[in-house]
Amino acid sequence: MKTRYDLRNVAIVAHVDHGKTTLVDALMWQGGAFGERDTVEKTGVRVMDSGELEREKGITILAKNTAITYKGPSAEEFNSPNGITINVIDTPGHADFGGEVERGLAMVDGVVLLVDSSEGPLPQTRFVLRKALEAKLPVIVVINKVDRPDARIAEVEEETQDLLLSLASDLEDPDADMMDALLETPVIYASAKAGRASLNMPDNGQLPDSPDLEPLFRAILTYIPAPTYEEDAPFVAQVTNLDASPFLGRLALLRVYSGVLKKGATVGWVRHSGQTTTTAHISELLVTEGLERKPAKEAHPGDIVAIAGIDGITIGDSLVDPNDPHPLPPIHVDPPAISMTIGINTSPLAGKDGKGHKLTARQVKDRLDAELVGNVSIRVLPTDRPDAWEVQDRGELALAILVEQMRREGFELTVGKPQVVTQMIDGVRQEPMQRTTIDVPEEFLGTVTQLMATRKGRMETMNNHGSGWVRMEFIVPARGMIGFRSQFLTQTRGNGIASSIAEGYAPWMGEIESRATGSLVSDRAGQVTAYALQRLENRGTFFVEPGWEVYEGEVVGENPRDEDMDVNVVRAKEMTNMRSATAEVFETLQAPHKLTLEEAIEFAAEDECIEVTPEAVRVRKVILDSTQRGRIAGRKKRERQRK
Repeated sequence: MKTRYDLRNVAIVAHVDHGKTTLVDALMWQGGAFGERDTVEKTGVRVMDSGELEREKGITILAKNTAITYKGPSAEEFNSPNGITINVIDTPGHADFGGEVERGLAMVDGVVLLVDSSEGPLPQTRFVLRKALEAKLPVIVVINKVDRPDARIAEVEEETQDLLLSLASDLEDPDADMMDALLETPVIYASAKAGRASLNMPDNGQLPDSPDLEPLFRAILTYIPAPTYEEDAPFVAQVTNLDASPFLGRLALLRVYSGVLKKGATVGWVRHSGQTTTTAHISELLVTEGLERKPAKEAHPGDIVAIAGIDGITIGDSLVDPNDPHPLPPIHVDPPAISMTIGINTSPLAGKDGKGHKLTARQVKDRLDAELVGNVSIRVLPTDRPDAWEVQDRGELALAILVEQMRREGFELTVGKPQVVTQMIDGVRQEPMQRTTIDVPEEFLGTVTQLMATRKGRMETMNNHGSGWVRMEFIVPARGMIGFRSQFLTQTRGNGIASSIAEGYAPWMGEIESRATGSLVSDRAGQVTAYALQRLENRGTFFVEPGWEVYEGEVVGENPRDEDMDVNVVRAKEMTNMRSATAEVFETLQAPHKLTLEEAIEFAAEDECIEVTPEAVRVRKVILDSTQRGRIAGRKKRERQRK
């Protein structure tokens, strides 16, 4: 076996908002990823979160990679005086984008696990750790944000160590060597924002004693193994991600496991579905330096590169020696848990919000097919309608991000309420479960417990750290968490923090009560008037304002009672010749609550859907005609009474 001492492949993983992208940016600055001629400025904007939606929402959606040529003090000690290339994969921290995490782990030889010094290990920490341990990857623990005023560094280190050992013991084949290695897991104390890390535990709320990230670089070089390979083994590489170039077309990101890949070479191409090997030509070979891709002549074992020239290539495909093919097994991704119908806009206002919108079924289907190419965790299934499809993914947020991306690309859509994807296991209908961690002030303990009970949640643990906040863990059906966020924030007055992760399947747990409020539904089409809204203000909260066009069946507001109410929001004031003895009093309207896409998805009831256009997000009834809806409601009421 030979070893690439000049190379390390490592993934940065953590729970959402624990500082992964900030740490990767700091590593890039200190490791020399940006040269003197680079025009990137240190402005506080995270370099690795390059997508528009990523910067807006402050989360990482796609797994990305960068390469740092490290030439610091530790490089010479590791037989690489010319520098060591560290390929860093920055993965999403949100459970809904777990498919990106799994692909990222397929490219690396070790993991840097970031844990917030105050929040400690949270659900996504558990998810990525489990995936890393299943792949038998070594772990470096970095306790980040040690300078937080509410830091509790020693307790968080102990919680993380307990979690490591607990997950390792739950594996199908835990071995003694792994358990021993986990007991000696290196721990680094860091402030990614300050660009400092140390092996010495600082006092709570204090910065590490080292002036830079050199201790973390040294730990990566020491504990993350360098790639090894058989010198005479045939060429094999696997595609783990896709990208596109306006000049080169589709790019496939892959890791070379053995052999040499050269620009212009003819290689064997094996589809992930196991089809027979075909030959393909590598027209371009690109390596990553910093955030840029630059042409290269060849790639060696351990290298992560991009290739062009194979139009139909997709994630999980293998490239092999055409004379001695040994394809790798496909990348395994956990099955989707949430589904949503996405189809063309069928509302009366379709195509009227603006020009140049994408309205046809063919355009929607082509876009969903394109999403399938680069997103391994998504599935697109036909429905009983030719203009709508069932889209399945890991969670509500992942589906909302897809719809938001399509909206910004000019699509007009009708989006259904999210539903869970059930499975038949041993002849029993089972539904996906989630492990939900909730942090709230002590005063909201009873409120949250009651809220979770209505959603069939079962409390597993409860801890009080003596800071006035309580942490609770629940096992709850995934469908119980649909629409949970807005109700949770309302009842905790914005003080609560909740996060969830998939927790297997359990038998169907019966009916779960939906939202406790009803809808205010427009009973006719027209233009909203201030006169009508003023007289309906006491009926509830409105989503529309004067001058907006509405149609029959559109949900124009929220009724505080748990029933729907038809209202006339287009009523105009009758003009007469009579004058008031006193001047008319100027009446002001309350500002409408304009729903975002995520809020609309959470708000929609079982018989409602969401109309999405580049200019507007509207909730509407699936059946627009009020008479027809009334007949259906009466029939359901009689059926309930019979029972």
